[in-house]
Amino acid sequence: METDTKPFKKHIGRKVLQMRELLGFTQEAVAEKLGISQQAVSKIEQSEKIDASMLDRVAKALGVTAESIKNLEEGATVYNIVQNNYDSSTNEGAFQQGQGVGVHNHQCTFNPLDKYIEAVDKIEKLYEKLLKSEQEKVALLKGQLGKL
Repeated sequence: METDTKPFKKHIGRKVLQMRELLGFTQEAVAEKLGISQQAVSKIEQSEKIDASMLDRVAKALGVTAESIKNLEEGATVYNIVQNNYDSSTNEGAFQQGQGVGVHNHQCTFNPLDKYIEAVDKIEKLYEKLLKSEQEKVALLKGQLGKL
């Protein structure tokens, strides 16, 4: 089986789109920062090649460098974001590091099955109370009907 070893074409617009989405920006927000329309941002993201000055403006609007957009490898970027925002030794990750992004890995300190059984017991007790209440109502109504 032969594999194609041709390098992927660098579609800069797609990289702009990926970077924008990774950073959580909308097209509208980028358009506002650039002073252009949302449709113009969409056109940039669809373009295989982007003028260097426009790429610099877009990068500045996203708060990154043009080189970071050009060299974006989505898989590696996502991996780096996860690794930079999560420190497995603290369970709190970036939140404790003062970065404002909390990645929490909570460990259960109870047996979930025990909690489920407790919930079922509570439901059973509530059902019994409801049934008793309904039986009392029926008895009262029968008493009222007997007086008529």
